[in-house]
Amino acid sequence: MIETSSAPGSKPSRPHSGKAEPRGNSFSGSLLGHVSPTLSAVLVDAAFFLKRARLIFGRLSPQDAAQRLHRTALEHLNGGPRNQRMARLYRVFVYDAPPAAWKGHRPISKSPIDLLQSPTARWRKDFHQALRGCRKVALRLGEVPTSQIRWQLKPDALKALAAGKRAWDDITDDDFRLDLRQKGVDMRLGLDIASLAYQGRVNQIVLVSGDADFVPAAKLARRQGIDFILDPMWATIRPQLFEHIDGLRSVSPKPRGAGNTEGSEG
Repeated sequence: MIETSSAPGSKPSRPHSGKAEPRGNSFSGSLLGHVSPTLSAVLVDAAFFLKRARLIFGRLSPQDAAQRLHRTALEHLNGGPRNQRMARLYRVFVYDAPPAAWKGHRPISKSPIDLLQSPTARWRKDFHQALRGCRKVALRLGEVPTSQIRWQLKPDALKALAAGKRAWDDITDDDFRLDLRQKGVDMRLGLDIASLAYQGRVNQIVLVSGDADFVPAAKLARRQGIDFILDPMWATIRPQLFEHIDGLRSVSPKPRGAGNTEGSEG
């Protein structure tokens, strides 16, 4: 696994954490304060961002989470010793799925459940609405197919059953979780990377994620001359993802202790 670096610009060569800052041209000094050679698109995997944000910032309201996300995106436009604006923003693309419109029954008690009325669903709706109000944010929503939602026994409960430490009669609703799988989110993200690269809309893409599934899209963008930066929010990433990016930069505060690797791509 590769530890992240906060160095702006080009990724450090292993094993050192050296810093290099590509500027896109040879301009220097005060002129950089007036010229923006880089046009950046920031793409954010919302599920990944929210998981890391909770680890870094704690519990957030939907509005605060949206502002944190927007601030993270804008921070990638800055660089240099005095935090000059080094790039202009094309757009912030946020990828997520709406709450599942699923009604069913709990596995043991058989009591009814409506996911759309849950606090989690209300939080997500408010989060999406707050994002829609942020400047230059495009919200890309996939879906959670209700036909594929299933109850799953939690790993700890399954281990306890297998070890004989618990009996089936001891299992309760709390020992189950719903298997909710987003569909179309990764596809939309990959298509946007390809579209931005082929149409020449930007010359830099910043991806806030830690998922190695985006390696093919990153390789395509780099072949088109795009400067591809990854922000894994201090999560560790797999070597194959590290290999196919131009820069590694986490702009959010670093989590304390052993939690730094939670939420990394598995």
